[in-house]
Amino acid sequence: MLKKLFLLFLSVALFQSAQAQRPKLGGLLNKAKKVLAGEESLTSEEIGGGLKEALNIGVGEAVDFLSIEDGYYKSAYKILLPEEVQSVTNKLKAVPGFANVERDLIEKLNRAAEDAATKAKPIFISTIKQMTFQDAMNLLMGEKDAATRYLEKTTYDQLFAEFLPVIQESLDKVNARQYWRDCVTAYNKIPFVKKTNPELDDYVTKQGLSGMFQLVEVKELDIRENTASRSSDLLKKVFAKQDK
Repeated sequence: MLKKLFLLFLSVALFQSAQAQRPKLGGLLNKAKKVLAGEESLTSEEIGGGLKEALNIGVGEAVDFLSIEDGYYKSAYKILLPEEVQSVTNKLKAVPGFANVERDLIEKLNRAAEDAATKAKPIFISTIKQMTFQDAMNLLMGEKDAATRYLEKTTYDQLFAEFLPVIQESLDKVNARQYWRDCVTAYNKIPFVKKTNPELDDYVTKQGLSGMFQLVEVKELDIRENTASRSSDLLKKVFAKQDK
């Protein structure tokens, strides 16, 4: 008799326990389903962290690529001569000692940009660290180049100020400015030509930055559209939200 009563009480207790746990179990199951379906809500920390991680990867790869030898010179971001400089080099090709003037000058300009590119990373990283949650959310759900345009808007002036003196120093390191002065001197001695002396420093700086932002945009698009490029769980989780 006592054994029967004990079994009865045990059955009632187990039933009540199961009933009490049902909401909790249901919640866990629903959460699991959301995670599997990619619908788990993101915290502001995750969104901010994911965007910052993506940008750090993108700018890091862009700067590392462009700052090595031939990063600009033998890539799609190669800096070519402006039209006013081409008018000089075209005339000089017939002058003794300047047969390869265009090739030599282009190489020197690109070497200077490669040298200066190393200055970009700390400026980018500082700006990325200062991003707010609202900035991150807007960029995540914005256009495919939203993060690149944000960086361009917030860093361009500082990058230009940092790049210009380095470009000047780098141009001198590869003897580009002296070479250009020699070109201009020889050109201005040619009869009936319009005297010229376009500045290269400003031009190379602008072209160098233009190429850098183009490459950052490529990296951003890759993370947005190529799930295989999302190299961490956080990136996968955050960018799954913009995939929907």
